[in-house]
Amino acid sequence: MGWEHTSDETVGFFDAVILDHDGTIVDSHDAMVRSYTRWAAEYDVDLTQMPKYMSMPSRALTEALVPDATRWDEAATRIEELEVSDTAGVVPMPGAVDAFRALPGDAVAIATSCTQPLLDARLRASGLSHPRVVVTRDQVEHGKPAPDSFLLAAQRLGVEPSRALVAEDSPVGITAARAGGFPTLGILSTHTADVLRADVHVTDLSQVTWEVGDEGIRVIVHATR
Repeated sequence: MGWEHTSDETVGFFDAVILDHDGTIVDSHDAMVRSYTRWAAEYDVDLTQMPKYMSMPSRALTEALVPDATRWDEAATRIEELEVSDTAGVVPMPGAVDAFRALPGDAVAIATSCTQPLLDARLRASGLSHPRVVVTRDQVEHGKPAPDSFLLAAQRLGVEPSRALVAEDSPVGITAARAGGFPTLGILSTHTADVLRADVHVTDLSQVTWEVGDEGIRVIVHATR
């Protein structure tokens, strides 16, 4: 079942919810900027190009931005090291705590371009707990914009992609979700709706009400744009 629109809200019914991490449930922007600014200076990277790639896995970002291919392995390891070690100011995104409280533990997952160590560091800093199902970049062959991470999360949750709502803040994440056949909820923390192009958009998860019943999860989106 898809989304139903009224004048005041948009409603969808789903069996599960798959959440991206950075920019969706965790605000790590300042920490990311510090890490990438330092990394860019070390590896001769044009910092102005960084926003286009920051939601990609570190290896893919490295290959896209570091001009010297002989340093790709070193640079990918370095950005991971910088990000794991700098979690100052990492906090939950608005609505994230309420989402985890409302959603059943067997019907919610995280699917992220972070590696497991980076996810662990940022969740720990934010105070959010790990859901039962977590898919990190190091668990799949292809990262976003390939759909692998979302498909694996849906498989582990035991739901069909068409019945699992993906919440994402990045164009590559929305592309990945669409490629896997998932409905999408765009979080406008880093991009505009015109860029993100999800099925439905919200500023953050505080604009969402989660109602759990016999028919699944009723997702009510307020003040859509």
